[in-house]
Amino acid sequence: MLGNNWLALAVTFALALLWLRFNDYLAHRGWVSSQLSRKIIHAGTGPIFVLCWLLFADEPSSRWLAALVPFAITVQFFLIGIGVIRDQAAVDGMSRSGDPREILKGPLYYGIVFVILTIVYWYDSPIGITALMMMCGGDGLADVIGKRLPSQPIPWSPRKTWMGTATMFLAGWLFSILILVVFVFAGKFSVALSSLFFPVTILALIATLVESLPMRDIDNLTVPLVCVAFGHLLF
Repeated sequence: MLGNNWLALAVTFALALLWLRFNDYLAHRGWVSSQLSRKIIHAGTGPIFVLCWLLFADEPSSRWLAALVPFAITVQFFLIGIGVIRDQAAVDGMSRSGDPREILKGPLYYGIVFVILTIVYWYDSPIGITALMMMCGGDGLADVIGKRLPSQPIPWSPRKTWMGTATMFLAGWLFSILILVVFVFAGKFSVALSSLFFPVTILALIATLVESLPMRDIDNLTVPLVCVAFGHLLF
């Protein structure tokens, strides 16, 4: 822990922006597809940001300062999406078709959810972290793996596959457990590790079911929302 909140804020901003711009650059240069870049950003940004919470002092203002990072990035997404800011590298990295208005959907929702869950839950409860990791790891990697490994489509959602659904469950579960383990060992959660496995497993199952539904561009809202709702019953 750095202990100095302003230094922690600077480090968090630097790491988040470095990750975003690095992936934007790869997509802009054509070294990775925009679809893959979008999902890499989706899966990696969350864990980086949440782990940076450990840099902040144990003070009431910390959650608000930390939330400034996704808030600032979300404002940037919005301004790019409506055309106020022209940033082709960001568009290439976060849109499927090259249309900046796409950023006003999934990426914008992603940022809004991070701001809200950071302020509301912080490390007061495992609920926020679990919801965020299901969105990042599970939903982020489901599409990547599902499209690269052959598998049958899900009957009720032909655009999604059984492999992608399995990835949603396994990646969401693993991301959640790994981050929660770090926070438990850091002394942020006074719970036994064994007590986390059952609620995280149930939430992973519920989030996987919701993600498998035939809805587009709202997984960044539905997955964390259902995790929060059921998290209050399970944790």
